[in-house]
Amino acid sequence: MFSAADLKKHNTSLSTEILAGVSSFLATAYIIVVNPSILSQTGMPFSAVLTATILVAFFSSLMMGLYANNPILVAPGMGLNAFFTFTAVFTEKLSWQVALGTVFWSGIFFLLLSFFNVRAYILKAIPKSLRFAIAAGIGLFITLIGFANAKFIVAHPATMVGLGKLNASSLTFAAGLLITVVLLIKNIKGSILIGIVLTSLLAWPIGRWWGGTETIINIDTIVSQPDFSLLFELDMVNSLKWSLAPIILAFVFTDMFDSLSTFVGLAEAAELLDENGEPRNIKRSLVTDAFSTTIAGLVGSSPGTAYIESAVGIEQGGKTGLTAVAGAILFLPFLFLSPLLSAIPAIATAPALVLVGVFMMKPVVKINWGNLSEAFPAFFAMVLIPFTYSITQGIIWGFLSWTALHIATGKIREISLALWIIDIFAILALIL
Repeated sequence: MFSAADLKKHNTSLSTEILAGVSSFLATAYIIVVNPSILSQTGMPFSAVLTATILVAFFSSLMMGLYANNPILVAPGMGLNAFFTFTAVFTEKLSWQVALGTVFWSGIFFLLLSFFNVRAYILKAIPKSLRFAIAAGIGLFITLIGFANAKFIVAHPATMVGLGKLNASSLTFAAGLLITVVLLIKNIKGSILIGIVLTSLLAWPIGRWWGGTETIINIDTIVSQPDFSLLFELDMVNSLKWSLAPIILAFVFTDMFDSLSTFVGLAEAAELLDENGEPRNIKRSLVTDAFSTTIAGLVGSSPGTAYIESAVGIEQGGKTGLTAVAGAILFLPFLFLSPLLSAIPAIATAPALVLVGVFMMKPVVKINWGNLSEAFPAFFAMVLIPFTYSITQGIIWGFLSWTALHIATGKIREISLALWIIDIFAILALIL
């Protein structure tokens, strides 16, 4: 699959693909620590969730590379882990074993939808203007995440958001961002990865030589044994009850909209399109996403999903599944070396995330801004993604506003059956 001829066909090389995989991994690797910190609040062992997180990321990303041949990493999704912990377990009072069962069954439902190509059919019904807007909205969302991770933008009681304090961390982030931009302007190979490494080095003295007494890079130990105690601990029987259908459907709807919007956004921004202008290998990519959610329930994690941070590696030049394979392999050592991950602070990957926002704004010029029935839903979707801190909300309201405007302006015939189905799912996702 990854022969020299295939790489040449996609105008890439072995070194470029590996470098892109490393870049995507560094932008995504935070999930190894963040996911366990959220799920362990349910009583699940932190070390076991960490192992589960790595297993989901490795097998899912490997499948995305080998089966779907797309440069997209797959791992337990942010937002989905919060829903698992704070809604399924804390609010609905499910045990974590039953909650894992609902994850598994939602994955099975995904597989059925993907196998019969229903999700791909739904994807083709998304208006072009919304596709472009979703790409740009995801870019803005990634940028906001980068600024927030660096605490360059913080919550403010009067204005909701505001500029953070100028301190050692924010100045280091700004320096890293400047360095990375300069490297990109000079077309330095591996500039994003180099920027991450250099920013990490700049962050090492914080708390040691300047910037107060709190260090942001600490390495207490290197090696740790993987904990497999959560494997097959899900409760398949008690989770398959009619009363739990809303939980399963909520996982389905949330993951579906996140994955669809991520595939659309990355494909449009990076031009990973087939001869028909559709996202490349979309059916296989959706099957992979469904597989990720299914194995997540089996190994002990919240659902897996395609990661928007894969845009870092794509922008680095990744165009084939070899990028995902390289990224997948890098997860494995952290089964034993997970403490080392904390050596890469958030301010080191934040510049890359901010710059991805710049790159993903490219499709905005393709939107027909002169046609308000197309432009308004596109704008609505684009701004709601970062403003609500949710890809799901942006795409839901983009769909509903597009449909409402076309009904109100007498263009109801332009609304396909698939889009009507999407709108029904969107409304259900809002009320469930």
